[in-house]
Amino acid sequence: MQNPRKAARPARRSRSSAHGGGGRDGTAPAGKCWLFGTHAVAAALANPRRVYERLLVTEAEHPVLEEAARAGGRGLQVNPELVQRARLDDLLGPEAVHQGVAMLAQILPSLSLEEALERPGPVLVLDQVTDPRNVGAILRSAAAFGAACIVVQDRNAPEETAVLAKAASGALETVPFVREVNLSRAIEMLQKAGCWTVGLDAGGTILNGAGFDGRRVALVLGAEGRGLRRLTRESCDEIAGLYMPGEMESLNVSVAAALGLYELVRRGMPAA
Repeated sequence: MQNPRKAARPARRSRSSAHGGGGRDGTAPAGKCWLFGTHAVAAALANPRRVYERLLVTEAEHPVLEEAARAGGRGLQVNPELVQRARLDDLLGPEAVHQGVAMLAQILPSLSLEEALERPGPVLVLDQVTDPRNVGAILRSAAAFGAACIVVQDRNAPEETAVLAKAASGALETVPFVREVNLSRAIEMLQKAGCWTVGLDAGGTILNGAGFDGRRVALVLGAEGRGLRRLTRESCDEIAGLYMPGEMESLNVSVAAALGLYELVRRGMPAA
């Protein structure tokens, strides 16, 4: 995005190849994905909406097994498979920081925008942000700052993969990820639901959370590099940027999302 704006242009992932890092045999069947890493897998085990098929661990006393035991107590069928670390390296790819655990799970069922808006908090709208690591980091910030949901355009957003889930550090299981066909129409739906939509981009006022007088805000962030598309920009109620007094003119989109959310919620912080 542009001011706050800057990130590497990512590669597009297809829905049918949602795997966790490009291992030789790590491609999951359609509708499923591999998750890896202690936080991501533990959060998936704690999520009652998550359906999984395999749980692989490299240690008989791996920390994630505590959450697996709790899941078993809730009536879920948990049968961890003990495997060699080399097996996970081969399955997920040499660059996957799997921490000795991986899970084959079904893709989470989608919530409608109406259902997601029943949750309190600000909303994030991502306009063709396609880098799964950036989206995962945004999910993590959304969870940290109590965002209601993240809204994306279905055909121009990353699929649910282990890379995204690892970057989200468990937030994929707690923050609804709403996919819409038409983003401008989704912004209109947000406005009708009472959200004040703010495009975070250059050429506007400085974002000031205290100025919204208790209104619910939906922050709209543009794609890495090129920012908000014209139609998306014109659909927003206003355009605002982040206060940046230094020499840098741009920020990574995930950093911009975190700062924007902080600015929105800090007006409700308790006095020191």
